[in-house]
Amino acid sequence: MGWGIPTRPPATSTPSRVQALYELCKRTFPSPSSVAASSSPSSPPPDHAIGAISSLMDTITPVDVGLRDDNLEDGRGFGFFESNFLKNSARVARWAQPITYLHVYECDAFSIGIFCLPTSAVIPLHDHPGMTVLSKLLYGSMHVKSYDWVEPAVLANGKPVKLGKLHTDDVLNAPCPTAVLYPQSGGNMHCFTSVKSCAVLDVIAPPYSESSGRVCTYFHDYPFSSFSAGQAKVVHGPDNYAWLEALIVPVNINMRPGTYTGPTIQEHLP
Repeated sequence: MGWGIPTRPPATSTPSRVQALYELCKRTFPSPSSVAASSSPSSPPPDHAIGAISSLMDTITPVDVGLRDDNLEDGRGFGFFESNFLKNSARVARWAQPITYLHVYECDAFSIGIFCLPTSAVIPLHDHPGMTVLSKLLYGSMHVKSYDWVEPAVLANGKPVKLGKLHTDDVLNAPCPTAVLYPQSGGNMHCFTSVKSCAVLDVIAPPYSESSGRVCTYFHDYPFSSFSAGQAKVVHGPDNYAWLEALIVPVNINMRPGTYTGPTIQEHLP
C-alpha cells in the first residue's frame, strides 16, 4: 500500500503543522521587494532559521497534508535503471505516469507545494537560481542525484558544457531528514526518480519568477571522461564530477495539477 489519495483531516483547535510551517516561513523569508536594495538579496537566511523550518518539516506526515493510505502502484513505467532522461525521452513520453502537483501556498517570498510521483516517474535535472529549497520525503522511495557548480567555473574545451561536482547520488526512503539546498551549495541542481510511489513536500524561497530572472533551466549530465578539462584538475576523483549541458529545447514533463485537501492556511491570524 502507498500514500497518495487526498482526504480532509478532522477539524482541530490546535494549529496544524501546515499552518505552523506557513507562519515560520513567513517570519524567515522576506519578500524580494523588501530586500531589493540589499547588496546580496539572494543570500539565504541564517542556519538557525533554516534549521527551525527543517526540524518542523521533519515532523510532518502524509496525514498532516491531507494524504491517506491507498494503493497507487502501477506496473507500467520505464524502469528505474533506465531513467536517463535524454536517452529514453521517447519512452518517458510514452510510459511515464503523470506527476501530480498539489499547490498549498505561494507568495513572492516563498511557496509550499507537494509533488506526488508514481513509480518510475522522473523530474529531470534542473536548477534553482538564487533559491533556498527544503524538501521533505513524505512517503515512498526515490533516487536523488544532485550537483553544484565547480567554482571558479571550469568549461570543456570547445563544448557548451560546464563542470559540476556531485553532491548526492543516493536512494532516499521515508521517513528521512529534510534536505536543504542553497543558491550555491547543497546540490542546487537535482533530479528525482521515484523508486516507489512517493511524495515530496517542498518549500521554495523565493519561487521561480521569470520577471525576476529566476528561470528554471534543465540540464543533461555527461561523465567527466566525455570531454577534456584542459589543465583543470579534480581533487576527489572523476566519478565525483560531471559535465552539465543546459538544454535549449523545451523539456516536457508529464505533470498535472491536483487538489490540495489538507488544512487550509490562514494568512491573517489574530
